[in-house]
Amino acid sequence: MSMWEEKNNSLYSKFEFKDFSEAFAFMTRVALAAEKMDHHPLWTNVYNQVEIWLSTHDAGNIVTDKDRALAKKIDKIKTTP
Repeated sequence: MSMWEEKNNSLYSKFEFKDFSEAFAFMTRVALAAEKMDHHPLWTNVYNQVEIWLSTHDAGNIVTDKDRALAKKIDKIKTTP
C-alpha cells in the first residue's frame, strides 16, 4: 500500500511496478476513477514509477476530502490485481 504524504498543499505518493506496462495499466485505471470523480491528478511516469500529487484546484489548490477520497481509490486500485 502507498504512503501518502501531505506537503506543499498536495497529497503525494510514489508507486513502483514491475515494468512500464504495469505502471501504464495502473495509470489507466486511476484515470478512469479520477474522471468519474471529476478530479484530475498531477502525475508523472518514468518506466516503472508513477508519482501522483493530489490537490483540489477549485478550492484554491489545497488538499480536501475529494483528494483523500481519490487517494483511497488509488490505493485500492494499486492493491487489486
